[in-house]
Parts: sequence; structure tokens; C-alpha cells
Amino acid sequence: MIKVGITGQAGFVGTHLFNTLAFREGFERVAFKDEYFQSDADLDAFVAQCDVIVHLAAMNRHNDPEVLYKTNVKLVQQMIDAFNRTGKTPHVLFSSSTQEERDNLYGKSKKEGRELFEAWAKEKGGKFTGLIIPNVYGPFGHPYYNSVVATFCHQMTHGETPKIEVDGEIKLVFVTELVDDILGRMQEVAQKEAGLVERFEVPHRHIAKVSELLALVTDFKETYFEQGRIPSLKNRFELNLFNTFRCYMPIKDHFPVDYVKHTDDRGAFVELGRMAIGGQVSYSTTKPGITRGNHFHTRKVERFSVIKGKAQIEMRRIGTDEVFHFDLDGENPSFVDMPIWHTHNIKNVGDEELITVFWINEAYDPADPDTYFETV
Repeated sequence: MIKVGITGQAGFVGTHLFNTLAFREGFERVAFKDEYFQSDADLDAFVAQCDVIVHLAAMNRHNDPEVLYKTNVKLVQQMIDAFNRTGKTPHVLFSSSTQEERDNLYGKSKKEGRELFEAWAKEKGGKFTGLIIPNVYGPFGHPYYNSVVATFCHQMTHGETPKIEVDGEIKLVFVTELVDDILGRMQEVAQKEAGLVERFEVPHRHIAKVSELLALVTDFKETYFEQGRIPSLKNRFELNLFNTFRCYMPIKDHFPVDYVKHTDDRGAFVELGRMAIGGQVSYSTTKPGITRGNHFHTRKVERFSVIKGKAQIEMRRIGTDEVFHFDLDGENPSFVDMPIWHTHNIKNVGDEELITVFWINEAYDPADPDTYFETV
């Protein structure tokens, strides 16, 4: 069992890494709070528990670059001081950036931080991995802070107008892919001897121009957000980008979405959805009072449609306490889509059998873990 602590646990990458560790065997999470940097005793107590520390805590943006530089270097030095006070030599993974070689103070702070950790590991017999990370995108990144993808997705779902400042090419890695790389280094280095110092360049998975990203997000807005249709997703990158986009929508206000229902003397016709992507359609029957689900997905695109009976869907983002409730009735057909990293269930709250139609996409690898169980 590897005991892992994450500085910057509440941040974008930290949140995903912390949540993922809860569902991976062989790891135990050691909780971290940003306030620990204000207390040597708290920081020492945290360090003393850890076999591995992923140092993500950093300032990414500030009006004064000098403040950003000094803050990031100070955070690294505080960690080294805590190691020296406690005599601990954990495996440290440090999130550096491809901006190391650029002529800016953020890149300089990352390079100097990495070099400080390297010197500590060589002197004290610790283990160190300097992660050189490309641009990271994914659900729950902060717009105007973490990535241009986060900014575009937020703007497109909140009535704002995106603007391209520089239409350059960006090397991208999905946050889930980055987390997998980090966990892989933890397990690999656990088998190595003390004193290891390595530089690990996290591979990018896709390259796109800013204008190409905006075009895709614009299509998601028009096709999915406004029309309710599942867009064409040609590859894993477009699936990841679409799942990212969906998590920026005002979910509790958007769902359930009513279907168009055509009725005549013969009965009713309801189109459950138009898809530009392949997928699987299935249905379930549920007895009164029974609840199905209580799980979440990390990639799958999934739609629930009630065509008979009454149901309540509950949904909660992993790591948060707010629960969304959606009431569906077969008499007024509507649908709710399940964003990734949101645990969900559906309960028959009526007196008759509930019939629910499900659509899921097939643009994922069935051999790769996608579904994890957690109660709403």
C-alpha cells in the first residue's frame, strides 16, 4: 500500500488525482489542506505520513510575475524544509511545465523548483521525478486560469463570446491521461533504489490549433447544448473534449430536456435522440421503490429517457456534496444525460413498472476501466 499525499489537492489536477486514487488498489490517500503551508507542525505531520508526495501546489497566474515566481519557489523550499525536519525521504513527483525553457518567470520558477528537489534527493537519498507537463485540459478546470479549453467551454455554455488572442498550436493531454501517467511513475519508481532522480516528459496525446479547439467547442454548443443531439466524435480526443464541455454546462438548470411528442388517433411518437455517433440503445424495467445505479463513469456518454412511469434521477459530482434531483415522467417524455465524474442513480417513485431507455456511446475501450461505484 503506497501512502500518497498531494499538495494542491483542491486544484484542477489535484482533484482528479485525489479522486482517482480512491478507486485504485494499492494506494492510500493522505489528506492535504492548503493551510498546512502556514504551519510547520501541520506540514511536518502531513509529510511524516507519506511514502509519495505529488507537489502540485503552485501559483499559475498573477498580475505581478515576481510574486508568482517567489511564491512557487517558496512552496518548494517549504517542502524540502519539512523533509529535513522530519527526516523523511519520500518519492516526490513535481509538476513542472514545458514552459521551463521559455523566457518568463513562471517557467523560471518551475525550473528552479525542479532543480531544488533534485539537489535534495541526491543529498538525502530521496527519490524524485520531475514531470514536464504539456497543456492539460479536462472537466472542472478553472476558466481564465487553467487552460484555453476551460475558458472556451465556460464561455460557450454561459452566453459569452470567445476570442482568439494567438492562434498557435497547443500540445494537449487529457487530465485523466495525466493522472494515469503519474500513477504509473509512482508504481515504477517504488521498485527503484533510493537516490533516483529522473526527468519524465509527460507525452502529449494531441496537437491542435486554438482555432480548431474553438470550432469543435462551437459545434458542441450548437449540436448538443442547443439542439440536444450527440455530435460526431471521430476519435478519443474529441470524446475527451466533448466530455469536458458537458461538465461546464449549468447541469441543474439544463436537465431534464423535454422531447417533442407527436400524437394522433393511433397514439404517440417521440424521437428519443438524433446521434451523429454510433452507440448502444437498451431499456430496463424497474419495480416501484427500487433504485438502480449509484456509479459514475470517466469516459462514457450516457442518456436516460423514461418512457413509462415516474422516476427521480439523483446526480452528484464526485468529491462534492450537492445533489441534483430530476423528476421524469413517461407522460411527458424528457431526457437527462450523465456527465463524467458524476455519480448517479434512478429510482421508480411511481406505483407502476418503470421503463427507462438508455443510450450509451461506444467510443471507448471496454477493456479500460470506466465505471466506478459510489453512492449518490
